[in-house]
Amino acid sequence: MYRGENKSVFWSKAYMVGRKVLVYTVLAILSFICLFTVYVLLINATRANGQIQHGFSAIPSVHFGTNVYKIFFSTKGGSFQMKYNTSFVRAMGNSAFVAICSTFCCVYFSTVIAYGIHMYRFKLRNAAFTFILVVMMIPTQVSTTGFITMCYKLKWIDHFFPLIIPSIASPVTFFYIKQYMESVLPFEMVEAARVDGAGEIRIFHQIVLPVMKPALAVQIIFAFVASWNNYFIPNLVLGGPKSANKKTLPIIISTLYSASNGSLDFGLIYMAIFLAIVPLTIVYFAFSRYIMKGLTLGAVKG
Repeated sequence: MYRGENKSVFWSKAYMVGRKVLVYTVLAILSFICLFTVYVLLINATRANGQIQHGFSAIPSVHFGTNVYKIFFSTKGGSFQMKYNTSFVRAMGNSAFVAICSTFCCVYFSTVIAYGIHMYRFKLRNAAFTFILVVMMIPTQVSTTGFITMCYKLKWIDHFFPLIIPSIASPVTFFYIKQYMESVLPFEMVEAARVDGAGEIRIFHQIVLPVMKPALAVQIIFAFVASWNNYFIPNLVLGGPKSANKKTLPIIISTLYSASNGSLDFGLIYMAIFLAIVPLTIVYFAFSRYIMKGLTLGAVKG
């Protein structure tokens, strides 16, 4: 009996060790795949077009400054000549403006809606929550035709409004913040502030928002990245004759292929992609310390 128990303990420990080895192996492989693609991007951003076409290299080259110069300045006889009305700098500014505004609208108003449904007990409370969840499951592409038609009727084509205003209604962000509120925002805290004479606006901005800081930081990252990388909607609403100076960064990067006059400059393209992910990296590191805390505390209570 004693030997049988030892065998059972042995196989149990062996199973646990084997499972950990398998999990860490899979995670290591996935991490390597993700990091390797970023490494290739960084290396190719320092190489010339001919070097990239020659094959892969694990060593950086010396053409980083040349590729940067091609991005920000016009080059005669080069594979791509940047025009001022569609310049890379202007596109970065447009993307930054749209991303910052849409991120603020998305996170702030989603928090307002989540606070209203979480704290106030009205008749259609459950129906409103269910409706938002149903909307969350509808793909964006399904409503694209109606959305573009509405933009034409409102004369929003060639404007930034269609890229910013709809971000106010973000069911995914609302759902995450709502679940986080259930974990960290008890009704008694708000009620105590009301008893002390604080108004609803003051309670929301001075009590609720500071408590929600981890969740807000996580959603700021997600919303900013989604808006910065958005290509589908901007390509539809910024395709008119008056949108030449309103192109966002994904659209400008996509035009590098069509504006190359038959000869792709891969060094230029890799540099453009590299510069495009720099703001995303800055935003991530600025709010990364909240990610694990926000994801953990925002989980559904058991």
